[in-house]
Amino acid sequence: MKTHTDYLYFTTKKQKEIINITDEVEQVVKKSGVKEGMVLVSAMHITAAVFINDEESGIKQDFLEWAERLAPFNPDYHHHQTGESNGDAHLKSILFHHEVIIPITKGQLDFGPWQQVFYGEFDGQRKKRLVVKVIGE
Repeated sequence: MKTHTDYLYFTTKKQKEIINITDEVEQVVKKSGVKEGMVLVSAMHITAAVFINDEESGIKQDFLEWAERLAPFNPDYHHHQTGESNGDAHLKSILFHHEVIIPITKGQLDFGPWQQVFYGEFDGQRKKRLVVKVIGE
């Protein structure tokens, strides 16, 4: 059994942004040498998310708009009483989840049709990181 850990770093251009990270995850898997196993991709920040979906600009815009409707910025969040101002970002990250596990088959990410892996940032414009942990043989 092999394990390999790597970190990806992001500084988004926007406060809220969705970035396709499939190529970066594939590079980590390739570097690991694992042919059969799985890869865990996990956001290491509580205002970010990792999820799998389609690489299509319309659906990414729909995700951001949907998240804003469900968890809009609101100065009355209890979290803001602690001196913070990003309560909506915490709620948005919960909507998408913070990690995914992707199967590896024959050294490749084993996706279904159209699937890609994305990093969702909801409190951005500063350096954030993800852990990518590959496990297998």
